Amino acid sequence: MNIHQLPDVVPHVIDAKLTVGEGGRRGDVFDPVSGQVARQVALADTADVDLAVGSALAASLDWGASSLSKRTQILFGWRQLMAERVDELAEIVSAEHGKVFSDAQGEVRRGLDVLDFATGIAHHLKGEHSEQVSKGIDAWSMRQPLGVVAGITPFNFPVMVPMWMAPIAIACGNAFVLKPSDRDPSASVRLAELAYEAGLPPGVLTVLQGDKEAVDRLLVHPDIAAISFVGSTPVARHVYETGTANGKRVQALGGAKNHMVVLPDADLDVAADSAVSAAYGSAGERCMAISVVVAVGDTGVQDRLVQAIANAGRAVVVGPGSEPSSSMGPLVTGAHRDRVSGHVDGAEAAGANVVVDGRGYVPAGHGGGFWLGLTLLDHVRPEMECYREEIFGPVLCVVRVPDFEAALALVNANPYGNGTAVFTADGLVAREYARRVQVGMVGINVPIPVPMAYYSFGGWNNSLFGDLHVHGADGVRFYTRAKAVSSRWPQQSSGLELGFPTHH
Repeated sequence: MNIHQLPDVVPHVIDAKLTVGEGGRRGDVFDPVSGQVARQVALADTADVDLAVGSALAASLDWGASSLSKRTQILFGWRQLMAERVDELAEIVSAEHGKVFSDAQGEVRRGLDVLDFATGIAHHLKGEHSEQVSKGIDAWSMRQPLGVVAGITPFNFPVMVPMWMAPIAIACGNAFVLKPSDRDPSASVRLAELAYEAGLPPGVLTVLQGDKEAVDRLLVHPDIAAISFVGSTPVARHVYETGTANGKRVQALGGAKNHMVVLPDADLDVAADSAVSAAYGSAGERCMAISVVVAVGDTGVQDRLVQAIANAGRAVVVGPGSEPSSSMGPLVTGAHRDRVSGHVDGAEAAGANVVVDGRGYVPAGHGGGFWLGLTLLDHVRPEMECYREEIFGPVLCVVRVPDFEAALALVNANPYGNGTAVFTADGLVAREYARRVQVGMVGINVPIPVPMAYYSFGGWNNSLFGDLHVHGADGVRFYTRAKAVSSRWPQQSSGLELGFPTHH
């Protein structure tokens, strides 16, 4: 399947069948390059949600009792089918999200990394055993599935973020209900089709298209045991508070304001190139995008760094994601483009220096799309709205500080705590930064410190609500619950008797 073969109305996947549901509500799905409606998506109502969860609940009983061998065989098959269709999935992502094709390919491959991790579930679910904890008594532990779990995922990674959740939840023996973004919903349907082609039993993976009505029902549904969420901080807080109030386990990943601290001893050209890649890739629509460069040192060093970032940024080609020359595509919707542009207006009015201005940029021949060129703001102050708010677009702020301690204090004072990076040639300073910074994921001369799938992803402070991060060991713990068993087998008092039985 390619983007031209997608249906006019993107359906749900319930009980392994494609359906538009009974509610009749629809939402528009746009082509970000042209600005035109490309198709529509079915929006689930409460009855659709209940039907989907009922199917998942029925499937979870047998799936939770299935052997680890069966689960891993199906996961290996799903992985193979996805690996053979990286370009197909990337084309769907690029067409509906707007990111360039190479970026979409990278997203699909990072999703495959988590599937790789999930295929080792037999190892990850191994418990512990202690012999003779008391005379004649042994003890051991096991982890068992929760039943039906749900994932609510954002528009910016329509393949990778669902794959952070679904493979591990399913490998652990749960049925998984995915509620993807209604802005780019088609990739999720294709993921489910490939899982069922690999042999997944009906109902184990459900795709429920929808908006707030579907989310609100999932948060209170009595048969949903756990909720995973990735999105903005206000919504993450709502999901966490509502889900936990209704007795659910919740991991809710929120927003970010990721700082890249550049010390005077760093290679400024390397740091500048890294800042451009980390800030403007995927048009800045990444929760791990660098949105603030903290320029440390005297004015001369700071000026050279800003100029290097500007020079590297001006070389970025902004255009349709399908064109090989493009390094950055449009934003996902017109409303989002206008919101991001408004942040630039506000920053300029507040006194920031607009070094590179992407407002009004339109590539030749694509005037209707949701375009905003990359933008660089210098002399940003912490009290400015452009610094305080998560912009989630191709806007990079530069804050100037005199020394390392001021840089560290700036990062630690920010209410978010998702990711950060430090660029330096001094190993001792880098170690000190990693140890003292109040952020969940740290890069040392690595601009986007996204952990590999066998580690867990998640921030601190207002970037995470809940105790467990996604994928890796935390993912296995989140989708299972522990049980401890103590066992004793008393010796029979009659003793061993091998003779012919008699009435005596």
